[in-house]
Amino acid sequence: MLKQTLQQKLLQKLSPQQIQLMKLLQVPTVSLEQRIKEELEINPALEEGPVEDEDEKLDSNEDDIDSDNNDERDDDFDISDYLQDDDTPDYKLSANNTSRDDERNEIPLAVGNTFQEQLLAQLGLFDLDDQQYILSQHIIGSLDDDGYLRREIASLVDDLAFTQGITCTTEQLEEVLAIIQTFDPAGVGARDLRECLLLQLKRKESVPPEVQHAITIISDHMDEFSKKHYEKIERSMGITEDELKKALNEILHLNPRPGGTLSDSGRGAQQIVPDFVINNDQGNLNLTLNSRNAPELRVSRSYNEMLETYSKDAKTNKSSREALQFVKQKLDAARWFIDAIKQRQATLIKTMSAIMEYQYEYFLDGDETKLKPMILKDIAEMVELDISTISRVANSKYVQTPFGTFLLKSFFSEALSTDSGEEVSSREVKKILSDLIENEDKRKPLPDETLAKALKEKGYNIARRTIAKYREQLNIPVARLRKQL
Repeated sequence: MLKQTLQQKLLQKLSPQQIQLMKLLQVPTVSLEQRIKEELEINPALEEGPVEDEDEKLDSNEDDIDSDNNDERDDDFDISDYLQDDDTPDYKLSANNTSRDDERNEIPLAVGNTFQEQLLAQLGLFDLDDQQYILSQHIIGSLDDDGYLRREIASLVDDLAFTQGITCTTEQLEEVLAIIQTFDPAGVGARDLRECLLLQLKRKESVPPEVQHAITIISDHMDEFSKKHYEKIERSMGITEDELKKALNEILHLNPRPGGTLSDSGRGAQQIVPDFVINNDQGNLNLTLNSRNAPELRVSRSYNEMLETYSKDAKTNKSSREALQFVKQKLDAARWFIDAIKQRQATLIKTMSAIMEYQYEYFLDGDETKLKPMILKDIAEMVELDISTISRVANSKYVQTPFGTFLLKSFFSEALSTDSGEEVSSREVKKILSDLIENEDKRKPLPDETLAKALKEKGYNIARRTIAKYREQLNIPVARLRKQL
């Protein structure tokens, strides 16, 4: 049975402009430049350069033109909203005061050979027959970024047979692998950590007693070495503590990732571009936004002229109406994007100013013990914005301070209560915890229970499992693995 009813519904919908602003908010400075380039490519009505008319109003709420024979909508269309008020020619609105000799602040890109290419270059120095060369290429191609051969030799034999139709034996591959293991850096081509360390130790020009002891430790006592059971090693090898210490010193200077040396050299260093800069001017903190966050964008003057031309024939010519709608859509999109960039700048400054005000004492000298407990809700209430907006601002953003460059999210921390009832930041507790571990006796590292007692004596009533959680977040191993001679 069909039935008609009248209902009222209250809905919340985001406009395209709001969605665009939310996406731009979470984009860091480095990615913002790429995002602007993409918008410049897809929207010809958007141009780089200073705004031609400072009094131009960016109206992002213009209604779309319906080109399907709707003359009434065309009558309501006010073209003056899209035209410039002045007749200043373009050449008077721009200046080129740069020359070829001027410095250009561009980030250089590091170009280098890959890890496999550098090994193949060393392969050319050996006198190998055709089959050995092909087998060597296959092994080099099977190495991971750390320089290890993780696959079994038998599996490589099957790969060669099925993919390249080459028949070989495991002995032939072992022979070629032995040649690759002589390449630089020492340890490349190893199948596990034990073999990697042994290859480096055996490459020593001379074999003093400490190197020989180190070889014995890796060969026969790898399990005890990894668990730091040094007393067992001393008893088994019949050496003194001083001799063990010299042997361990040799092992600790080895490289467990020989391939990382070559693979990292072919990559450009990851440069962190701060979104904000805080300067301390004799106790007064000054906050500035990275200039890359404030690009000079404008609406194309040529598209404004096109809009004026098509609007004259829009009522009589259908093709002109369609062209007019296209031009208007591009102009609206350009204005929305420029407005979103400006709103992004204002939101970033507003949020970071609130964070700086909240953590004012910390930003004066960088003492982590002065960090206050701060969550997203605290800043959201200060700036009167939604928590999700604050989260987008804090995501992947960095701030440069006189004592380092930090991720914005690192200033947000949970609150812990002391015995006196005072709330402190979890980062303050982590700093005290790391100081306790740094100053401990390395021969007898402090277990988590002892660390919990030490913090309790300082007024921080924290459970042992919380200590373990904070220690893992600080990438600090358990007491047994921190032991040193």
